[in-house]
Amino acid sequence: MKISGSRLYLPLLVFAALLGWTSSAGAQSFRVCHGYGCYFQTPVTLTSGDRSRIAGIMASGRKSAEAERAAIRRAVQVFELRSTQVIGVADRPKMAFGAAREKGQMDCVDESTNTDHFLRYLQSAGMLRHHSVGRRESRGSFFDGRYPHFAAVLRDASGTLWAVDSWYEPAGGKPDVMRLAEWKERGFNSQR
Repeated sequence: MKISGSRLYLPLLVFAALLGWTSSAGAQSFRVCHGYGCYFQTPVTLTSGDRSRIAGIMASGRKSAEAERAAIRRAVQVFELRSTQVIGVADRPKMAFGAAREKGQMDCVDESTNTDHFLRYLQSAGMLRHHSVGRRESRGSFFDGRYPHFAAVLRDASGTLWAVDSWYEPAGGKPDVMRLAEWKERGFNSQR
């Protein structure tokens, strides 16, 4: 049976689309949440320059878990700056009550979701040597005098959990990275 080029081409094209292959091989895209509670989701693609810069930053953290956490702080900055460049609005620090559905502004749900997705990208790209990504965590419940707050989480080789919280800084600021147990005790009066 003879198969023409066009008959073979269509199934290959469908197969490639299902696998997520595109003409921009190696591109990494995210749906970045903003507007509070992921009201808006803007597609953001890291350029080859972004990916190279992030890979270089992460390579500087290979020596130890502590060095890797410092590298993660810098890599998150690059990701946030790229995201706000695409969105067109720079996020202010923390959140302003009543500013929901404001394009570019992020509450802790947006921030922790975006950071979690970025950390999972680092993990899938083999850039995390000393940590794995855990489930996002929360603290505060109104009843304890704290507003509910969320953060992305890392687990080191010893099993220690680390919060990665970028909410307190404007877009592109270094996120807090601290032991999750310490992070859970904080947060009264919107203080770190």
